[in-house]
This record gives sequence, C-alpha cells and structure tokens, in this order.
Amino acid sequence: MGLKVYVNGEFVEKEDAKVSVFDHGLLYGDGVFEGIRVYGGRAFKLDEHVARLYESAGFIRLPIPLSRDEMKKAVSEAVDINGLEDAYIRLVVTRGVGTLGLDPDKCSDPCVIIIVDHIAIYPEEFYEKGMEIVTAATRRNIPEAVDVRVKSLNYLNNILAKIEGKNAGCVEALMLNHQGFVAECTGDNIFIVRDGVLKTPPANAGILKGVTRQIVMDLAVQEGIPLEEVNMTRYDVIAADECFLTGTAAEIIAVVKLDGRPIGGGKPGEMTRKLRSRFKEMIH
Repeated sequence: MGLKVYVNGEFVEKEDAKVSVFDHGLLYGDGVFEGIRVYGGRAFKLDEHVARLYESAGFIRLPIPLSRDEMKKAVSEAVDINGLEDAYIRLVVTRGVGTLGLDPDKCSDPCVIIIVDHIAIYPEEFYEKGMEIVTAATRRNIPEAVDVRVKSLNYLNNILAKIEGKNAGCVEALMLNHQGFVAECTGDNIFIVRDGVLKTPPANAGILKGVTRQIVMDLAVQEGIPLEEVNMTRYDVIAADECFLTGTAAEIIAVVKLDGRPIGGGKPGEMTRKLRSRFKEMIH
C-alpha cells in the first residue's frame, strides 16, 4: 500500500499530494509546522504538539481551518490509514494561495497537510558512541526579528548552520545567539551535565521550547536530578562532564566532542544513558 497524505480534508496518494505554486508557504515560507513521533501506532504527545502549532499560527495571525479536536482527529486518521507503528508525522499549515505580493490578506484558504512516514535523523552508531558537533558561525535569529518560538516554514537560519556542520564533517551544529550564548543546535535542543547538575539554555536565549526538551526536564525532576535553565557559553559545553541533544526525531543523543575537543570522557555519560533509558521506558 502506498503512502497516503492528508491535504485539506482528503487523503491522496503521495504522488498526487500537491500544493499551488502560488501558495505563500512556498513563495515566502509563510506557514507553520510540527514534527510528531508515532510509537506503537499512536501519535506521541499529540496534545502538546497541536497546542504549539496553534500558538505559532496565532502569533503570525494564520487562521487554521480546523478546531484543535478536528486537527487531532485528522492526525490520528493519517496514522491509522498509513498503518505505521513507528513513524514520523509532519503537520503543516500554509497561508494558502495568494498573489506574488506579500499581503497575506490576499491569500485564500489556508492549506493543511499531514504526512506520515519513516524518518531516521542519525545513524544508530551515534546513539551508542555519541556524536561530534561544531559551532556554526551563523548566529540564531534574534527574537526581535523572528521569534524562534514560532515553528515556521522558514528554516533558512537553521539550514545555513546545518551546511556549516556538514562542511566540517558533522551532521549537527551548535548555534549561538546574538549575545554569544549557547542557544540550540540546528534541529535539537541542548543539555549539559556539570557536577551532577543538568543545565539547558533558557527560553530567552533564543530557543524553540522543544516537547522532548520538556520531557527530559520533567524526567529530571522525577529522578531528583538538579536542573537549571541558565545561559551557557561554548566554554561551558566543552568543559561539561556530559552533553546531549533532544528532539522529536532525535529523541536523546549524546554529544562527545565539540569543535574537535572531547567532552567529559569522550563517550555517552551516565546521566545521558539514564535519561535515555527512562525516555525509552516512557514511550514504550
């Protein structure tokens, strides 16, 4: 059975899933999206992802033509119809068809797209041995320009940093904000461990408040692990005992080297392994 994609209320074959070349999502990156994991045939943390989608849409004044309950039902139907037990959902809402000008009021009905498919961000070897990242020269967008808490279709900032990482032989790159503090990586949030304390950048550092990030923070509280949301520099990451990234697709993955410098013992640390194990227990 071929992949079926939800487009504006209908399920169509992957090859027939199309949008207009005049859609402002294509022309200007004018839209929002969410990435959601499927475990055991069910969308994981669906309520949280849908809530963030509507918050992002509300900020850019993009009316979504479905209620939140209707959206969740459509996502569940997309999972069921594709019959995948372990998968990834890309939920997209665009501004819709408009003119070649910027004016969003000249766009017609917003377009809702739901794709359910397999995804593998990192090789399994990275989860066992950890991964190496580099610091990108590209800085994170400043909140006064484009607030990064809006998960918009315009990911050029992240893509430019991703290119830098790949040019350096890494699959991920660390992004600093305009003040030089650690923000996040191109697709994942970042945590470090120092002297038994788990630390992650605060929301005002210019980060997307990831759903998996929040899960890890909740797990830390449950396990009695001291937790701080605090500004960090590149030095703090290199000098850390452990470092790991979190994301919907990535889950929890250790970082063992930054800019060629080993972090801690140069392998996944005890707290990273513990939190990853607890995360796996929770999802399964």
